[in-house]
Amino acid sequence: MDYRKYYFLEEYLLGDVRKNFHRRGYLTADEFFCIVIWKANRAKTAIKKKLLIIGKDIGEAVRQVTSDVHQAATKEKKLELLLNKWNFMLPMATAILTILYPDDFTVYDVRVRDQLGVDDFSGSKHQVHQYFSSYLPKVKAVKVTGSLRDGDRYLWGKSFYEDLMKFITS
Repeated sequence: MDYRKYYFLEEYLLGDVRKNFHRRGYLTADEFFCIVIWKANRAKTAIKKKLLIIGKDIGEAVRQVTSDVHQAATKEKKLELLLNKWNFMLPMATAILTILYPDDFTVYDVRVRDQLGVDDFSGSKHQVHQYFSSYLPKVKAVKVTGSLRDGDRYLWGKSFYEDLMKFITS
């Protein structure tokens, strides 16, 4: 096995993991937790505990969740499933979907949200609608060469740089 793939985690996720998901119709536990760790390493234990409530076998729980996502008919249903049936928070749900469907989703992230001037709507009963009607279109409108993911990276990077400059000059 070439372990370097874990060093370049996002590349591995958007390449091999995404392809495996579409070929198989589900993720393995190690693929799924690579997404979780990529988004928020600190959340992995809580998400593991959440999945163990579904079943004693973590692999089967991941397969059940990700099979549901694969079978959902629309983008909205995919997000609704992760939020409402499986009780993921909006940032993690969109991170999972960003890897699996990078042309349709981008990560709901506080840095990006602040760059866009969007008020936090995570946890609201209308969060699916607000994600598709106010957040996603604004990320798509960012004029950078490349993918939706590149717009997300640009905004995140801009926020990071601004915070860095504030730190250095304060």
